[in-house]
Amino acid sequence: MTHDDGQPAEPTRPLTPPPPGPPSAYPPAPAPAPTWVPPTVQAPPYAWRPPQPGFAPPMPPAPPRPPRGRVPGWLWPVVCVLALVLGVLGGALGAVVVDRIDEQTGTVAGGLDDVDTVTEAPLPAENGSVAAVARKLLPSTVQISAEYDGQRGGATGSGFVLDRQGHIITNNHVVADAASDDGPIEIVDEDGDRYDATVVGRSSVYDIAVLFAPEAKHLTPASLGSSQRLVVGESVVAFGSPLGLSSTVTAGIVSALHRPVTTGGDSGDDSSYINAVQTDAAINPGNSGGPLVDLQGQVVGVNSAIATTGGSAGGESGNIGVGFAIPIEQVRVTADQILRTGKAQYPVIGAQVRTGGQNGAEVDEVNPGTPAEKGGLEKGDVIVEVDGQRVTDGISLIVAIRAHQPGDTVTFTVDRDGDQKSVTVTLGGEVG
Repeated sequence: MTHDDGQPAEPTRPLTPPPPGPPSAYPPAPAPAPTWVPPTVQAPPYAWRPPQPGFAPPMPPAPPRPPRGRVPGWLWPVVCVLALVLGVLGGALGAVVVDRIDEQTGTVAGGLDDVDTVTEAPLPAENGSVAAVARKLLPSTVQISAEYDGQRGGATGSGFVLDRQGHIITNNHVVADAASDDGPIEIVDEDGDRYDATVVGRSSVYDIAVLFAPEAKHLTPASLGSSQRLVVGESVVAFGSPLGLSSTVTAGIVSALHRPVTTGGDSGDDSSYINAVQTDAAINPGNSGGPLVDLQGQVVGVNSAIATTGGSAGGESGNIGVGFAIPIEQVRVTADQILRTGKAQYPVIGAQVRTGGQNGAEVDEVNPGTPAEKGGLEKGDVIVEVDGQRVTDGISLIVAIRAHQPGDTVTFTVDRDGDQKSVTVTLGGEVG
């Protein structure tokens, strides 16, 4: 027998009849085959149940971690771009730091704000030692040598270190001839080392000049103080190179404050008008441009002029105990202007006044279109006060005006035909 597919079928066995006898004698019938029953579905071990008090459901299993040591493919482009951006920014910031000083001219876009000056007093207020002041300031004081008309002038003056960028403060009259003749200028430090310097800018009006010596950046800046805190009788120390004698220190007291002094010519743009600190510390030719320092070791002025036996300020005679220093506040203002632009401005009113007199400054002429005319000053007015400060003559008026800045508004008290009037003037400005 075969199946439908042609394969031989298993042979069938013949049916054997049950043996004779009662059914009980028959062998037990085989148990019926078990029928399939679907298994009972049981709840998984973590099936949801209503939350019970104090019961926290277990956290779900964490997702599988990627193999350690492998970095997502998108990360590398991000890292490369970030490195490129940081490199560009770093280069730009470096350029800003380098370019804040023009190495050719020594100017600084931000003026004193962009250089490293020192204002902290190096010595305590109770210091009374001139020797301690000398130790602190001598490393910051320099000798200045200038050449003009083909002749080396030797030690023509003094100066002090303004900042850590290589700027030096001195008097205009120390370097004016060399600057006009394009002559070489050198500064000499306490150890005798010489450095080439150039003039950043100078003001004949305030008798201030700023030099730039890039190779002297390591020299210690002097601490800048305040002349406004000085009192008459206070001890001060003068530094400089009188008569070419470098690193010279002399001591004295403040003899007077707010002393109107003029140096240079009798009139004109070359005259300097100083609201000076007067001192009896020995100042001689060659001290010009050096620092006048208080006992805390801070610069309060720049030695600029001496009185001579002939009664004028300046000249080449020796010390007679009457010296004058430019207040450090004016030095700051002028140096800041020079650092920014290479030039300095001074305020003007546009009127001519007589320099003599004892009871005020008489106005000789008021120029048309000037601040004086706009403010209401008239020819013949006698100015007796500026912002409440007494004016005795033309020099004291000029000094009082130049203590302000162009654009400031000042109030003049004037005598006009026997009456006192107040005249308000907004100051103009000129370069000088």
